[in-house]
Amino acid sequence: MAEDMTIDSYLAAGGMLTNPTNVPARYRAELMKLMATFVDSELAGAAGFADIINQGPGIKERIAAAKIVLEKTDNADRVLRIMGEFGADTQRYANHHPWTARLERDADIGAARTEQDMRLAVFNYPIQGWADAVMMNLLMARAVVVQLADFTMISYQPLAEAFRTIAPIETRHGELALEGAAKLVEDGGAAALQASADYWWPRVAASFGTGSAGRTEALRAMGLRRTGNAEMRTRWEAEAANLLDSLGLKRP
Repeated sequence: MAEDMTIDSYLAAGGMLTNPTNVPARYRAELMKLMATFVDSELAGAAGFADIINQGPGIKERIAAAKIVLEKTDNADRVLRIMGEFGADTQRYANHHPWTARLERDADIGAARTEQDMRLAVFNYPIQGWADAVMMNLLMARAVVVQLADFTMISYQPLAEAFRTIAPIETRHGELALEGAAKLVEDGGAAALQASADYWWPRVAASFGTGSAGRTEALRAMGLRRTGNAEMRTRWEAEAANLLDSLGLKRP
């Protein structure tokens, strides 16, 4: 970084930061929020799928679900270690909240979250049965892939590198879900999958949030965002609709 350039102008020009030293206060706050949202969502997602493993119709399906639980927990740990470098209590973190807690199925909280639990709102809803788990994973994995395409380019280099490692793992989770969904369709489960798609579509869509234009621009200036929420949601809608179409299902 040039000596006469402030950190803010350095970041706005596309610069990268590599350690917590001299990180601006607002940058640190936004970075921690981003990491906490990812970690909490992965832990809550893993907890939800752990409860469904034994509902898999066969050994192959149960292995796939167990693999997703293991890898989501590992992905959370990978980012949590970076949070630890900023002072987060990593030993306490994973146990401070009941990650299996869920709302009623018909609850409607939009994109709401709390400071105590930063999981995306979609992970507050309960999974009901194997087909429901497969569809939720199919739609949410695609949303995560869209979001990670942005996160892999953020200006905090250690986190960007972590997300580049995580991205293909999350992509594979979506592929496993598509394989599982195709098997269910083949076995006559299309109606159950369509009902689950109708349920999960708006809840996954809400995970992109709304976000004011001003805040998005501020995140862009810090190198913590490149793509706006609306643009990411539009991309997800197109890609998720194609996945449903490939299964003979309709976009809700």
